[in-house]
Amino acid sequence: MVHNDIPAQATIAETNPPTGSPRGLRTRLLDRFFLEGQVLETEQIAARMRRIRIGGPALHGLNWLPGQQIRIATGDPDAEGIMGRIGDLRTYSVWHYDPDAAEIHLCVMDHGEGPGATWGREAKPGLAVRFRGPEGSLTLRPDAGYHLFAGEETASAAFGPMLRAVPGHIPVYGAIETATEADRLPLHRAVALTRPLRGTASAARSQTLLDAIRAIDLPAEPGVAYLAGEARTIQMISGYLVRERHWPRRSVVTKPFWTPGKRGMD
Repeated sequence: MVHNDIPAQATIAETNPPTGSPRGLRTRLLDRFFLEGQVLETEQIAARMRRIRIGGPALHGLNWLPGQQIRIATGDPDAEGIMGRIGDLRTYSVWHYDPDAAEIHLCVMDHGEGPGATWGREAKPGLAVRFRGPEGSLTLRPDAGYHLFAGEETASAAFGPMLRAVPGHIPVYGAIETATEADRLPLHRAVALTRPLRGTASAARSQTLLDAIRAIDLPAEPGVAYLAGEARTIQMISGYLVRERHWPRRSVVTKPFWTPGKRGMD
């Protein structure tokens, strides 16, 4: 995301009233729970995916593991009231983190008019960004005999850094579904993955992705599966692995990012 020539949170401290006032109290709450950076650069890297580079001193030394995400406050930083300034919190997977440069890169999909997609579409260099530090349990299991990945466009942003982190001697299987070839992100070890196209079909409850996972010739013993993206599709694939392939549930890591009509997952 961005580069910041201003010390983290300096703008807040310099432009807000004394911390003894109600507004000052709200500022301290924002400072306590949110980090601040700035959009440095945006780049279209797939038909509906933008890479957003954020930077700033607050991004030094973050504890991030491949697959984790950050939560961004999509509100107006200059709005009155803490809720106006935070707005809707939306979650974005971290595509790349450079601790030395103090930069985070996000891949944000333009998939409608929800707050998350709108923020990603309208973000421009210079935009102040308030966000929570990296979090999430969608991370690699180091003891896995092999890794299985399944998801669509929204999952590929999390899977990218996870695939880069898998040691070369550990087998990788999986399917990453997209609507078209132009929607595909560049993924490390993509040769090991099936890349099915669903065309105009919905990504929700995707039979295309389930069929692609069914068709993979997996080893007899379970590995660890990472299922991310649309919630109902995840449920279908998890059910297949547990009920038909007899995988233990603890070997299936799930992360629903969205589902039609559910507020907060748009």
